[in-house]
Amino acid sequence: MDVTRKGIALYVAIAYGLAWLAWETSFQLGGAASQILFYLGAFAPAIAAIVVRKWVTREGFGDAGLKINTRAWRYYVFAWLLPLAVILIIASEAIAFSVGDPDFSSQIALHAMHHDLPPKLAPYSGILMVMQELLRAVAFAPVLWGEEFGWRGFLQPRVAPGRPLIAAVLTGIIWAVWHYPLILRGYNYPENPWLGLLLFPVTSILLSIIFGWLREKSGSIWASSLAHSSTNAVGGSLSLLWFYSRASQTWIGIQGILAWLPLGAVCAWVVWSQHKKDTAAKAG
Repeated sequence: MDVTRKGIALYVAIAYGLAWLAWETSFQLGGAASQILFYLGAFAPAIAAIVVRKWVTREGFGDAGLKINTRAWRYYVFAWLLPLAVILIIASEAIAFSVGDPDFSSQIALHAMHHDLPPKLAPYSGILMVMQELLRAVAFAPVLWGEEFGWRGFLQPRVAPGRPLIAAVLTGIIWAVWHYPLILRGYNYPENPWLGLLLFPVTSILLSIIFGWLREKSGSIWASSLAHSSTNAVGGSLSLLWFYSRASQTWIGIQGILAWLPLGAVCAWVVWSQHKKDTAAKAG
């Protein structure tokens, strides 16, 4: 086994083992300490990548994309706002297919959660919730860096060098299975966790194509970290706020079936543009 394959195998083993151990311990303990362990699990891919880069492949961190590339600002904006566009399309699909009836004001969800806004702010609740989640996406990007530094910063560029689509598919599957303990505990697909085990790999492959493209184009792991954070904060939260107890997350969640159309369209464009670029390069 060459050093690269050895590094990949060890990376996967550490990322899985550390995260699954941290999450199961978190579930068993409960309380404040469980939150720390839960987030430790989210940093398992980064820890695995650091260990492998430093002590196994000994390649260092020169290609890790640790700096924010301000010249590539448009990719950060795309990463930040894409989940908002996706969830708006999901809402349109839900109406068209009679899957759910979105409450864009979010007031039904806020009232159910006892978070009613003051009367003066109530008419703007929908806009305020969107703004809140967009800001939360930026704030939590360092947390999602814990995943992206591993998946897109280490694994995806190495699992199938020179074949970005195959690399995204393989990474998406490995990444999806890594989430399985959370899915079985009711995360993402609370109505049907077992079905979620089949559905989530589709979503994770689509996201791997997009996140990997953002990492490559921006030259920074922070673009995919922001995209991942916005997917969770904006996409995940707004799907709950807009469809609170009014539709199944299996359909309308950012990881649900209706998300496949907009995410798939973006992926098709990414793959087509890369093919066009490769064809032009060969012709030149």
